[in-house]
Amino acid sequence: MNVFCSIFSQILQLFPRIEFYREVRKHKAEKSAKGFTCWGQFVSMLFCQLGRAHSLREIVNGLRSCEGKLKHLGIDPPKRATLSYAIGHGNCTGMFFSISIIVVRLE
Repeated sequence: MNVFCSIFSQILQLFPRIEFYREVRKHKAEKSAKGFTCWGQFVSMLFCQLGRAHSLREIVNGLRSCEGKLKHLGIDPPKRATLSYAIGHGNCTGMFFSISIIVVRLE
């Protein structure tokens, strides 16, 4: 049986989830989150960078087009207003910096 793993999924495997959630708890990044997690924001922003999206609409529509595959990554496609609010209020920003340091140390 052949197992298919998308390139996007392979890139996400470079970011250890255990370390990710440890940093979320350390920074209390999801303290006031109501449904849209830091992991969801991270996946959305990574999709934005890799897909060279220039607007929220491109990000949201791109994520919505591969909705079935997002379930395997543990997120639902965000609404445009939700993504805008998450980016604007920046609760996860410090945590994302810590994650980048961890990933650089792992390599």
